[in-house]
Amino acid sequence: MDFAYDTRTEQLRAALTAFLDEHVYPAEAVHAAQVAAAGDPWARSPVMTELKAEARERGLWNLFLPDPRHGAGLTNLQYAPLAELTGRSPHLAPEALNCAAPDTGNMELLAEFGSPEQQERWLRPLLAGEIRSAFCMTEPEVASSDATNIATRITRDGDHYVINGRKWWSSGAMDPRCEIFIVMGKTDPAADRHRQQSMILVPRDAPGVTVRRGMTVFGYSDASHGGHAEIDFTDVRVPAANLVGAEGTGFAIAQARLGPGRIHHCMRLVGMAERALELLCRRAIERVAFGRPLAEQGVVREWIAESRVRIEQARLLVLKTAWLMDTVGNKGAHTEIQAIKIATPAMAEWVIDKAIQAYGGAGVSQDTPLAALWAQSRTLRLADGPDEVHRSSLAKRELRRWTPSPA
Repeated sequence: MDFAYDTRTEQLRAALTAFLDEHVYPAEAVHAAQVAAAGDPWARSPVMTELKAEARERGLWNLFLPDPRHGAGLTNLQYAPLAELTGRSPHLAPEALNCAAPDTGNMELLAEFGSPEQQERWLRPLLAGEIRSAFCMTEPEVASSDATNIATRITRDGDHYVINGRKWWSSGAMDPRCEIFIVMGKTDPAADRHRQQSMILVPRDAPGVTVRRGMTVFGYSDASHGGHAEIDFTDVRVPAANLVGAEGTGFAIAQARLGPGRIHHCMRLVGMAERALELLCRRAIERVAFGRPLAEQGVVREWIAESRVRIEQARLLVLKTAWLMDTVGNKGAHTEIQAIKIATPAMAEWVIDKAIQAYGGAGVSQDTPLAALWAQSRTLRLADGPDEVHRSSLAKRELRRWTPSPA
């Protein structure tokens, strides 16, 4: 692979950097104040509306979609450094560019598996940023690290399906503009364990849908992802045409959706770590303790050097994974996708932790972005599959290379 960014990527990086410097970073405090004034942690701020209009005007819109019919037509390798930049302000920049989870994964899912009618009804307004969406997979009563455990039932009844179950950590559901849920449930519990599940589209206002509460992440609303909710589905009836794909394809669709989602998170995590390192360096230069700047303390210099090494290692693995996804497909890049999902959140968590330590009390306060960055990086060791599941799967794949074939 070529490590140089191509001309289009460099142009977009320059445009995005200018957008961040001129609009996003100055809007961070404004956004926080507007949400606080609204009295609702999941409220949408007026400044976000302004940012989205400005991003669209600058051509920084739907950069994540490789299909030129729907998005910018960038490859994963081209998108990686752009997503990294948005990770420097993860609570504003991704949504401002219409590149925020869970909408990105939901748009990819609808673009690949949705019917023409589903794409017209839901994908089109999502691409335009007119509405938001939620992904409802995880459940409170089962170990959702094994997606085959899900218990929500999707039962055929004539020309309709009836949904019954409870979901939580349903990303996107607390956003007031969320209009559609993509729900995973079982249509045939007697089928093969990976063919029991299906995906179905459920309008948020469908009778029988009850959003019980919003879920906080280390006390944060995580409104950048539309917030997370616990939701009851009680005899929710939707047309059979709302099924995504065919019955029994839900598990495969979920895996297809989660692969790109995992690398997008990792791309942004590199950006989070870069911002933390920048803040660490600035603090080390400006702050004096025991008669000399922190930058002259040996332990702080070790943190800075180790942070740079860890960030570069993670970035290279993310770029290699993006290149493989472009050249041999998501399945061919499966090992690397799992590797970055293990390595990148741990890297970002470590770097951000050292920046927090350098800032002392300010590092865990609302006066710096570090506490929120740490919460997000720590959460991503669970989201889209916990570390332990990815490590186990990765080890099995590695062992398979060395296991003798049966005689």
